Amino acid sequence: MNLANKLTIFRIILVPIMVIIPFLNIKGNLFEIPITCIIIDAIFIIASITDKLDGYIARSKNQVTTFGKFLDPLADKILVLAAMIMLVEMNKLPAWIPIIVLAREFMVSGYRLVAVEKGGIVIAASIWGKLKTVTQMIAIIFAFIDKNAFAECFTGELTGIDYFLNLFVTIMMIIQVIATIFSGIDYMKNAKDLTTK
Repeated sequence: MNLANKLTIFRIILVPIMVIIPFLNIKGNLFEIPITCIIIDAIFIIASITDKLDGYIARSKNQVTTFGKFLDPLADKILVLAAMIMLVEMNKLPAWIPIIVLAREFMVSGYRLVAVEKGGIVIAASIWGKLKTVTQMIAIIFAFIDKNAFAECFTGELTGIDYFLNLFVTIMMIIQVIATIFSGIDYMKNAKDLTTK
């Protein structure tokens, strides 16, 4: 197994570790942010870095494999959805956001399976897909250190850094939802020929 695939597997292993952290009942705060959230955030950041790193290594060292092509996007989906579900449980994110993301991922995965059946047709990622990925990662990273719930900045009760952080997270989450929807639509448009063959 090459280094790129090992990094992908490492990213998957980090997900259950991230999920277990809240059950360890770690006490204390740092800058009024629970230590638990900081640890989870650090794990998510490390996992996100491996996402970029394994792709770079695979391409630069010519280590692209069928196993890697299958596992890498799967690892990304597991990481993002696990983080979002944890944010829902922490009352920092409404459930409809990960539901939209999950629906899009099921749809895209279905089309990819059909594409493989049709002879390995490759459907390139659009600008919406790239925007989705970037904004998702940024939104999740800052959501874990945001002490307030999604869109609480609009209630008029937050001030100072709390207001600006919550506003930033809210905007990033909204952008990633829009990008998720449009990338899904774009994917369907590009893959429409698959349904007629």
